[in-house]
Amino acid sequence: MAIPQTEKHFDAAAYLAWEDAQIERHEYVAGEVFAMVGVRQSHNVATGNLYTLVRQALKATPCRVFIESVKARVEAADCFFYPDVLVTCDPRDRLTPDYVSHPLLIAEVLSESTAAFDRGGKFAAYRKLDSLQDYVLIDLAARRIEVFRRNADNHWVLHDYGVGESVELASLALQLPLDEILEDTAEEAAPENSEAAPR
Repeated sequence: MAIPQTEKHFDAAAYLAWEDAQIERHEYVAGEVFAMVGVRQSHNVATGNLYTLVRQALKATPCRVFIESVKARVEAADCFFYPDVLVTCDPRDRLTPDYVSHPLLIAEVLSESTAAFDRGGKFAAYRKLDSLQDYVLIDLAARRIEVFRRNADNHWVLHDYGVGESVELASLALQLPLDEILEDTAEEAAPENSEAAPR
């Protein structure tokens, strides 16, 4: 999603109390709170596609899949984010209804305004989560999906997938067709000289 301008200064507890009363969502980074912005239709469709595929695959398991409105807590970086898709299989996360602290997988759909942060500062924070095994970046413009996977040496290795390939989510033992994740996300450009519809 996005992190635009700073709104408030809080500690984590004050942020959670304040955020609970807000209509709009805000992310929290080391005392600063940032308003979330809206997303394009294609972003929402891709998020829903991934959520649906993963949720269906994980039925009858202890894992839970969340979409867009559940916070990920990164205590080591003093952050709360709203990932597009988040998966946790840790029973401790059922004890904190406002957020998840032990995600196994986090996915973000990139946009022009958020791509640099999703690849940079946000990923740096997420890497502090000992539980996290897969960080998934969905690039709609390039029609590609990048999966950063933590290996046995605790290093992050990039696995890049294109059209027609299956995306491996090793943390969940899943192979998902990239084309199904990106289904119905192509955007049509509006005509340059479009006129108002006739009355």
